[in-house]
Amino acid sequence: MPEPLQDELNEFGLAKDEFVDNENWPYQLYVREARRMVGDFVMTQKDVQSALTKPDAIGMGSYNSDSHNVQRYITEQGHAQNEGNMEVPVTPYQIPYRILLPKKSQVTNLLVTVCFSASHVTYSTLRMEPVYMIIGQAAGVAAKIAIDEKAAVQDIDTAAVTAKLHNQRVVMEWKRQETKSEGK
Repeated sequence: MPEPLQDELNEFGLAKDEFVDNENWPYQLYVREARRMVGDFVMTQKDVQSALTKPDAIGMGSYNSDSHNVQRYITEQGHAQNEGNMEVPVTPYQIPYRILLPKKSQVTNLLVTVCFSASHVTYSTLRMEPVYMIIGQAAGVAAKIAIDEKAAVQDIDTAAVTAKLHNQRVVMEWKRQETKSEGK
């Protein structure tokens, strides 16, 4: 980063009206993305771009797939260049129950609701708080079914999970609304 730009940005400092009891420092760091589990099924880019439906749906996601710059470098011409930025719109897609499950050979009766089994690209659309709420609700339903059936979470009937969530009015399907300009 060129020194004049560093100097200019350093003038901003911390927000004087936030965290006033902590010398304006936030109480914790914001971690956008960290380690993720690798289950038997890993949700990947195709699952949010082309293979949108799942037999074990627990809800839907729709936030654009976005990932911020990986690095910034200076070109031969002396310009700052960002590398690794990705912003791709997605069509609403179904979230599969399987992403919550670790490999049964590694652990049973664990539902992973944040560090679930997804690629970097796919995690960029799944990492939204509404999706976390959808996944948390599904994990609660699945845990209850597993307890009632005295079964591992990997062995429960996923159709029962989907049905229970459907009864709780969880959105499982996206139907495109036609506009008046489309003549319908």
